[in-house]
Amino acid sequence: MGDQHDEAVAIHPATAADAEGIARVHTTSWRETYGRFVDDPDSNPWFDLGRRLEMWRGNLAQRAFDAVVAEDATGIVGFAAVQPTSEPDAVRPEELTMLYVLERAHGGGAGQGLLDAVLGARPASLWVAEDNPRAHAFYRRNGFVADGATSSFGPIDTTVRLVR
Repeated sequence: MGDQHDEAVAIHPATAADAEGIARVHTTSWRETYGRFVDDPDSNPWFDLGRRLEMWRGNLAQRAFDAVVAEDATGIVGFAAVQPTSEPDAVRPEELTMLYVLERAHGGGAGQGLLDAVLGARPASLWVAEDNPRAHAFYRRNGFVADGATSSFGPIDTTVRLVR
């Protein structure tokens, strides 16, 4: 039928050459998911492409965490990152720090492919916006449950910690 779900998605480890594509997806997916939490995403630094590009160039150069990307025929459509938790009282040995997929690629397997590639079935924690039912359903299907911890991040008033 020719919709976005017919395109093959390839998952591979992120490299320094992926920084611009990841930054673009990071910024766009933030606008799609969290833009409703701010008055003007165009003037809010959390939605700034330049800021994300600088961050990703540094993170990939320093290998700050393990990251993978999902690509289709148009380029990078998603990414995920995981890193060890360094706190002595951490609830899990690793944290899924990011998993974002462009809205147009939702439901096509990119998110699942990214999660499988970067984390597999290992125990981990993650933080997700309390008001993000799509993400909650995805993580629930993958064995994550809320442990009662809450926080906030950037323009997101309430995030909840999920663990498995």
